Amino acid sequence: MRTRCYVDRCSIVSCPIGEIPARVDYYSQQSELKETKKLFPDYKEIYSEVQQINLQRLKKSWERWLIPDKSGKRGGKPRFKKVGFLRSFGFSRVNHAKAAIKFDGKNIITTRIGIIPVVVHRPIPNGFVIKTATIIKKADGWYVAFSLKDDSVPELIPVEQIKTGVGIDVGLKELAVTSSGETFPFKRFYRNAQAQLATSQRRLSRKQKRSKNYLKQLNRVQRIHQKIQRQRKEQHYKIAHSLVDRYDLIAVEDLNIKGLARTPLGKSILDAGWGGFLTILEAVAVKRGVHFVKVSAYRTTQECSTCGAIVPKDLSIRTHECPKCNTVLDRDENAAINILNRALNEAGIVLSAWVGLVDRQPLKQETSKTEKYIQLSLF
Repeated sequence: MRTRCYVDRCSIVSCPIGEIPARVDYYSQQSELKETKKLFPDYKEIYSEVQQINLQRLKKSWERWLIPDKSGKRGGKPRFKKVGFLRSFGFSRVNHAKAAIKFDGKNIITTRIGIIPVVVHRPIPNGFVIKTATIIKKADGWYVAFSLKDDSVPELIPVEQIKTGVGIDVGLKELAVTSSGETFPFKRFYRNAQAQLATSQRRLSRKQKRSKNYLKQLNRVQRIHQKIQRQRKEQHYKIAHSLVDRYDLIAVEDLNIKGLARTPLGKSILDAGWGGFLTILEAVAVKRGVHFVKVSAYRTTQECSTCGAIVPKDLSIRTHECPKCNTVLDRDENAAINILNRALNEAGIVLSAWVGLVDRQPLKQETSKTEKYIQLSLF
């Protein structure tokens, strides 16, 4: 406890914790689990697998803080978690002879808790093997998430067979605008629930912490957040499946969403869920064998999609008007066309593969003297 004492009761500079006989890591802590159960008898009621997985989580947290990633960045320092913060525990084996948890299609069978009936979201696909299970406590009840293994790997559509493609520009006026002019509305789920959430949080602040009434009101706040999350996620999945059903290639911007969330428009950006939408879109595309390409976001809005001229405009100007070629487009649609053009250039798609790509005209063809093929620049 000497490392967690109050700031007025120990040195601000340093606090001795005694001699450390050996390096403490995952393996040393795992080997001491038996001794831990002797010192703390309550630990005997916890599955050994669960304790080992928690130690693995702790190891990953330390490694994220101590070891930088490929870009040289490191994660935050691990912190002590307050009561109720950790809401899940996992099992490394399911349906194994020595596994502590089994699933028969309708029930979760555990060695200590017993048989737990479950509402199955969807059946396990044929050929898939359940590897791990994670039991999660959410605001409206308990959930179990399985990780499945399948030997088959989705294969992308060959480049020469790509016939349709689309560029997508995410925004705050509309959640997404495609290069063909299709728009998907930004429904502002958080903004619409903000008044209700503020009232519930105000009532929560007046309760005595950890009392029964406090926990009841806390659950109400959690349910509001859960509803917002599910509404947003449902919309993202519907849009993703709608796009993947119709196009063989999907191009998006490679955005620094964490940086954008620190701007004055951060709340609206997080309400739109750009990061979650692009992650879901990529996952659905890979699952269905559709090409998913990220391109640079530099000047996609300022550049004219027809002639390539730079037309500066601030955020209040919603229409792209090029003085050079007289092109008039919605600024988001213009950006989406630029995104698609950049994806085509990066993929090296030639004209013959893109016949009938879109209905819009005109198409501008640029012939390179140094190369033997024709590059296609749309609009």
